[in-house]
Amino acid sequence: MERAVRAAEQALIEFEIAVETFRVEVENFSRLHHQRLGPMYSRLDELEAQIAEARAASTGDPEDQRKAQEARARVMPMPGIEELFHDWLDSDGLSPEASAMLTEQPVRPPQRVRPSDEARKLYRELVRKAHPDLAQDDKERARRDEFISRVNAAYGRGDEVLLRELSEEWAAGPVPEEWRPSRSEELYARLEWLAQRKELLSLVARDLEESAIGGMLKIAPDDPDRLLEEIAEQLLAQVSEREAELAGLLGSGD
Repeated sequence: MERAVRAAEQALIEFEIAVETFRVEVENFSRLHHQRLGPMYSRLDELEAQIAEARAASTGDPEDQRKAQEARARVMPMPGIEELFHDWLDSDGLSPEASAMLTEQPVRPPQRVRPSDEARKLYRELVRKAHPDLAQDDKERARRDEFISRVNAAYGRGDEVLLRELSEEWAAGPVPEEWRPSRSEELYARLEWLAQRKELLSLVARDLEESAIGGMLKIAPDDPDRLLEEIAEQLLAQVSEREAELAGLLGSGD
């Protein structure tokens, strides 16, 4: 029974590592997707609204007017200056990136926050060693909880240097005594808790995999940047088509 509990603990930890790794990948890809493709989606929405409005103005049909109103309602409003540059404001006002954008100068591309292979390796090793589920008492669990939260934050930023420092910190810290349950009832309860925890993680993993961004990552897990390029090319083609359609509608109305 003790071996079964330990095997279940290790299996759960490996599963948590996989889920957390994928969650970080999804968040990073989502950020890049929004930064690169968001303006194109906004442009398409605006063109769709203008096309619907032009068609409604031409036909005067109530149904076309209703569709035009719906299309306009789907267009995101233009954000204010604070919202637009909420990550680009410094103590002196607009940061160099924001100023460059306003003056039509080259803007630094969005920072890619994708953990390196070495960062992934360090992260997995740290979680396997310091996971809170390996604690033997509440005090030790609290220490591990605090440490793992720092590990997760460093991994989320792709900070390989900090992960290495955390690895050294953990190696130099106190080594807790190995937990040895004394009663079979405790072991059964432990197995039940582990099973429930895995079930919850399975739900999280399923939600990530079934999300739009998760689905994209599953299509091109080894080269997500190329997938973004392909989507951008498709969106640009759609923008060109809508612009031509709008020009035709406006030209026919003159």
